[in-house]
Amino acid sequence: MCANKVTVLVVGAGARGEIYSRYALEHPDRMQVVGVAEPREAYRQQFVAQHSIDRNNVFRNWQEAAAQPKMADVVLICTQDNMHKDPAVAFANLGYHILLEKPLAPTPEDCRIIIDAVKRNNVLLAVAHVLRYTRYTQKLKSLLDDGVIGDIVSMQHFEPVGYWHQAHSFVRGNWRNETESSFMLLQKSCHDLDWIRYIMSDNCRDVGSFGSLSHFVKENQPAGAADRCLDCLVEATCPWSACKIYLGDNHKCTPHFRRVLTADPSEENVRQALRDGPYGRCVYRCDNDVVDHQVVNLRFAHQQTVTFTMTAFTKMEDRKTRLFGTRGYLEGDGEQIRVFDFLTDKETVHQIEEIAEGTQTQMGGHGGGDYYLMDRFIHAVMAEDQNMILSGPDESLESHLMVFAAERARKENCLVTL
Repeated sequence: MCANKVTVLVVGAGARGEIYSRYALEHPDRMQVVGVAEPREAYRQQFVAQHSIDRNNVFRNWQEAAAQPKMADVVLICTQDNMHKDPAVAFANLGYHILLEKPLAPTPEDCRIIIDAVKRNNVLLAVAHVLRYTRYTQKLKSLLDDGVIGDIVSMQHFEPVGYWHQAHSFVRGNWRNETESSFMLLQKSCHDLDWIRYIMSDNCRDVGSFGSLSHFVKENQPAGAADRCLDCLVEATCPWSACKIYLGDNHKCTPHFRRVLTADPSEENVRQALRDGPYGRCVYRCDNDVVDHQVVNLRFAHQQTVTFTMTAFTKMEDRKTRLFGTRGYLEGDGEQIRVFDFLTDKETVHQIEEIAEGTQTQMGGHGGGDYYLMDRFIHAVMAEDQNMILSGPDESLESHLMVFAAERARKENCLVTL
């Protein structure tokens, strides 16, 4: 048991590693970041300054950190998808408790290797399925457990990726290409299939899926368009324009996304990044191959059915869910839950309260899920209690296998039985 604060080594000080580490700034009495491994010097130095890390615990890669004697209670592994297995196994062997950014790994085999290493070394594991941890999810789960709609018969769940988010992450960005990262459903929506499994509280039996890359292909590039938005004569009429997403006072993306382009996201530096880097490319001239829309159909052990839709072609908004039960009907959108009772013909509205946790250091992302994931994980480490973690090894492996089955069903045009 950690008698005082939990010490943390961060492997990958990019967007996710930086956000999770803010918990130490919010609660310095509970968590202290004592080491970092990050290959990009500008991001590494910013992170070192943010957390006052001793220079002896600053590394260019995870291998350098793993070669040292154990320096912390916990490691946060926030590397790219295809760089999860090796550091996870190495740090589990060294006795670190692990918070691992989702997905576990790009293949079922690598996922199982990670889970085996964690169990063999008797260390705690939390997979960053942040949707389980939100105030909204916990309220919805509580209502279902109380039987407000009876037994669940079916569900509709909708993931609106958002038009500029798709262009940023899955057309121009780090998750655009399956070979370099992983397939879209695993990257973006293992969140959602994990959430569905959590809400249904049952085992999935059969999976089918359809989807494709339909829009972001070279054949759809408008006449007169250039390969870069800064040079494009038709940029003003393009909703996917990098100039609209990243530049000016009214840019579409949040500050977090601009920082992905450059460690110092001044207007001048962002413009230069669009000139030289991948985020300034025309969306119709990128090397992307992941889908831009997909549907998944699931059948659970007691014949409950679920339909899931993920699509790029939406505004930026929260996920939406409909649940159909034997005694009522429920709708939720991340902020509000509406329950209609078949017996009384009355509707009850549950508003999800806004609270202060995580706002001081901007950990309110994913509906507060980022904050509550870290909060539960740190307290679990303090208590040495895996049961305090909502997204541990067994349940995370099960929901990942659902995702792999869905992708197989899509590619092979078949029904997959788990």
